[in-house]
Parts: sequence; structure tokens; C-alpha cells
Amino acid sequence: MSQFNRIKQEAYEANMLLPKLNLVIFTFGNVSAADRSLGVFAIKPSGVPYDQLSAEKMVIVDFDGKIVEGHFRPSSDTKTHAVLYKHWENIGGISHTHSTYATAWAQSQRDIPIFGTTHADHNTVDIPCAPPMTDEMISGNYEYETGFQIMDCLREKNLSPADLEMILVGNHAPFTWGKNAEKAVYNSAVLENIAQMALLTEQINPNAPRLKDSLIKKHFERKHGPDSYYGQ
Repeated sequence: MSQFNRIKQEAYEANMLLPKLNLVIFTFGNVSAADRSLGVFAIKPSGVPYDQLSAEKMVIVDFDGKIVEGHFRPSSDTKTHAVLYKHWENIGGISHTHSTYATAWAQSQRDIPIFGTTHADHNTVDIPCAPPMTDEMISGNYEYETGFQIMDCLREKNLSPADLEMILVGNHAPFTWGKNAEKAVYNSAVLENIAQMALLTEQINPNAPRLKDSLIKKHFERKHGPDSYYGQ
């Protein structure tokens, strides 16, 4: 039995959640699952439709983006995943989609304001939109640079990948991460839902206020704080 079977199966199951949750169409999007002890991750092969995927088709790549095992070309976003795994040692899964509402906010180059308690159940800050790349980065190793685009945005906002598990990449689309691939996909679904509600909120009331700090604190801490009680 291959030493990579576990993460291949994990990556496969997580990728299959993307169309199930209406987060992708055609071959858009990809999810990866890392094995820190082996220094590798499994990721969706490029251009393979979801209904033709299998665990065996997942590609194994190291944290420098080099193929270790697999008969297919890995996702075009592989180098972005590799950069994040290499620099963020505590994440075990990454999800990238072009889901409609989150991508619309990314294309608008706007952070998603924290308008309501659904947002605060998962984050205490606006969902940041990383500024578009410089021309120099675009003309260079584009997918590799995308990883630094993401990390630089969090660093500038004094956030760690543990503080916030989702981001918008300006003019591009969302990336999310988590302790494993399933949690990364969960965060993709949450982000898409938050993005849709934020858009509707602004359409109903263009001057809708940001959620007040006391409610942000209450809703986040009742789910994630030391005395959490919601959803237990």
C-alpha cells in the first residue's frame, strides 16, 4: 500500500465536495491535502472533470512544487499551494475555487465587511482582498507569486493563518485553508455564503453599518472562545 494513500483519499473526497456544494463548475477549482511527516501534499490533477476523478488520480507534490508521484499534471495552482504549505507549518489543507459571490468581491477588489453574526461566527475581521499583483510578479512565476501575494496581505494586516482561514485574491478568486482538506472546503463554503449575504445586504441598504464590536466578540467567542458553548 502506498504511503500516500491517506492524503490521496482525503484530497479526492474534499475535491468532490466542491461541485456538491456548488462551489465550482466544469474543472474550476482544486483542493489539496498535506502530510507534514512526509513533506508532501496531494492535489487535484489539472483539467480532469470532477466526475472522472478518483483517489488514484491525485498527484503527490512536495513543498517546493515538484512532482513526487502521479500520472497526471497537477493543478495549475500547485505552486501557490506549495508556497503556503512551506511557509505556514500548521495548515493541512487548502481549497481554491472561483465560486460566484466570493469571486465577484475579489474582482471588485473589496474586502467583505463584517455585517452580521454569521460572519462573526467564523471571523472577527473583514475578509481581506489582497491587492492585485505588480506587473513584475505577473510576468514572473505567476502561481508561485500568488502564494506570496496571499501571505503579504495577511502580514500587512497583522493576521496569521490561524487568525483567518480565508482570503480573496484581487481580480482573481478566493483561497481558504484549514487543519485538513475537509476544513478548507468548509471554509470555502462559509466564505461563499458570507460573500452572498454581504452583497444582498449592500443592495438592500447601501449604508448598512458594520456589526458592532460587542456582537462580533460575543458570536466569535461563544463558538471559538475558552468558554465556547455554541455547536458543542
